[in-house]
Amino acid sequence: MPLTDTAIRNAKPSTKTQRLYDGGGMYLEISPAGGKWWRWKYRWLGKEKRLSLGTYPDVPLASARAQREEARRLLASGVDPSLHRQARRAAEADKHANSFEVVAREWHAKASQNWVPVHSERTLLRLERELFPWLGRRPVAEIKARELLVTLNRTVDRGAVETARRALQNCSAIFRYAVVTARAERNPAADLVDALPPSPKVRHFAAIMDPQAIGSLLRAIHAYRGEFPVRCALQVAPYVFVRPGELRFAEWSEVDLDEAVWSIPAERMKMKVAHLVPLSLQAVAILRELHALTGHGRYVFKTMRGPDYNRPIGPNTLVVALRQMGYDKDTMTMHGFRAMARTVLDELLGFRPDYIEHQLAHAVRDPNGRAYNRTAHLAERRKMMQAWADYLDELRTGTGKVTPFRRIVSGRIG
Repeated sequence: MPLTDTAIRNAKPSTKTQRLYDGGGMYLEISPAGGKWWRWKYRWLGKEKRLSLGTYPDVPLASARAQREEARRLLASGVDPSLHRQARRAAEADKHANSFEVVAREWHAKASQNWVPVHSERTLLRLERELFPWLGRRPVAEIKARELLVTLNRTVDRGAVETARRALQNCSAIFRYAVVTARAERNPAADLVDALPPSPKVRHFAAIMDPQAIGSLLRAIHAYRGEFPVRCALQVAPYVFVRPGELRFAEWSEVDLDEAVWSIPAERMKMKVAHLVPLSLQAVAILRELHALTGHGRYVFKTMRGPDYNRPIGPNTLVVALRQMGYDKDTMTMHGFRAMARTVLDELLGFRPDYIEHQLAHAVRDPNGRAYNRTAHLAERRKMMQAWADYLDELRTGTGKVTPFRRIVSGRIG
């Protein structure tokens, strides 16, 4: 006779495996350890087979009967229920293997081999924040333009239009990768080229140019009492005026304190060209003091927080420090040290623009259109960097005369 919930609950294990039959080939198998499994016995091509329907009480009696009836319908239509289940599970596994997140991370791993670390980190963070929560588990081949637009509009709605546009660019590259790897038929991001609002007008990085204000900023940095590597990074930044990501990912293997030079490899540079940074006496002194703390590791400006100390300070650490010192995003940024040096070295101190451009790692070409190598004008750049550091120290300490902000026509420092 058919089983009842009461009979199942009252069934006790014995020294041997028991079977309580419900009818239609289904029974409850009770192991000596007390486990209860639903089974369905059927015949396929003359052979007896069994199909598991789950465990009790996770699968109650009514659910097990529903599974049995579905399996019987498949059998009646000429389909082996066991093979049908295997095919369905394989399809689900394929969907997971071809989910948007899996494909996106695969694309990122390949593409980022040619990126500087800071760009790779920002791109992955953008995917994780703006896309994966809503699209990550979706099969990449099933995502349509409308679904993608709804996701991107969440970013737009909070005012991050440029982030949404960059996310769309990333999506387009991911879907193109899915197409060439046979995981998708087309790129739905291509339908959204004009769907997002235009990017806001480009805003230049905020930077302080007035000599007296520069002196105040340097005094604030000198008085900063945060973590020592962060303090050192803030102090070194004005002297070297490299890009923030290049500073943050600096490695001790790149720095020669005896020769007073920092050699940044091409793979970490925006233009993919190796770059030499002559180090002033002031910069070398700061780095020698820091070496006692972080010199045994990989990164110069190593984090002192969290369980993993073998990584650089975070992408927002120096910006937060500036904000704590009272400098908002409209007054000063870490990138602003580059603009400061470019303007003051040229307009105020009168150094040759090509020396400055070389030191900024901008593309500079000779009269024949060929790119100068990284050692071009190195001796002159070394003098310029030392003169710049001396000038900054005069502004910070107030020991020197603050030159009015104008271009020096005759003569120059250094």
